[in-house]
Amino acid sequence: MRTARRWFPAARAALTSALVLASGMIAAHAEPVVPGTGQKLAQVGDDFEDEGWEYLFNLPKGTRDIDEQDRFPAGEAANGRWYEGMRRGQPDVIQRVPAPEGGLPGSRGALLLQSLWTGIPGQPRNYLGQDDLIADVNYRLAGTIPAAWSPSVVVRVFLPPVDTWENRTGPHFGFRTALEANVVKSPPGVRFSQSRSETETYWPGIFIEFQSKASERDYDYAYLRIRANEKGEDFRSQPITTTGWWTLGMSLTPDGMVHYYASPGIDALTPADHLGSQYAYGFRAEAFKTFFFNVCNGDDGRNWSTAWIIDDPSVYVVR
Repeated sequence: MRTARRWFPAARAALTSALVLASGMIAAHAEPVVPGTGQKLAQVGDDFEDEGWEYLFNLPKGTRDIDEQDRFPAGEAANGRWYEGMRRGQPDVIQRVPAPEGGLPGSRGALLLQSLWTGIPGQPRNYLGQDDLIADVNYRLAGTIPAAWSPSVVVRVFLPPVDTWENRTGPHFGFRTALEANVVKSPPGVRFSQSRSETETYWPGIFIEFQSKASERDYDYAYLRIRANEKGEDFRSQPITTTGWWTLGMSLTPDGMVHYYASPGIDALTPADHLGSQYAYGFRAEAFKTFFFNVCNGDDGRNWSTAWIIDDPSVYVVR
């Protein structure tokens, strides 16, 4: 059942025609795996059905990206499935809420993510900031998931009515993975024969981007932005013409390619929901480490981020 409310009827035709896929986006190197294929790993992810679900903030939050301060102990969920991103800190609101109407059948709980201070609390910077909530995958599984197992992750995201969004052009929300690849590095002045292989972590993802009519055009406009192509560049993908529930997913195939999927509604993803595939940043991933969410705002101390609600983030393997 596709359950999403229509958005901007007058602009719908224009938005639909604005779908742009980056040149070379759909590659023939791998047969994509639809996220949600295979066995669901019960050890990780969350359904937020526990009425006692609680997040322990352990404030103040970390701001390593700004002032090199980690501020231990880090925030974490009482069930051990989520923790604070120490580099940028956790969202200001991480709260179990009733699942909005039209969500997954039988789902009573979901998770609200929202932030006011996306930098150092009480010190507005007046430019884009973001907070991170990270799923505990590699620690709970005692290791990463090999690419050979074709791991994938799926989440339902509730997009609230547009008149409640933060009125700011730019990224508002991110759904991302942490992947590992082996790369050969040569220190300056060292011969290639003395190069060594190192493990590199990188973070492909799907962003919800907004362009406010106040600064950009005659009407509000939103779309999905993909991170990243082989050069490490973001690019526009599917326009968002409806609010309500959306299903997002990413998968990794044994050749190290990342596959991106999205669809309005709550149905399981299908091949028709494929946005594209990339060797993100030019890497061929060898392992899936975890997934996480970004909450973004203008960090002005006045305007809260858009209120994002997620439900049932789940990890799957084909093996």
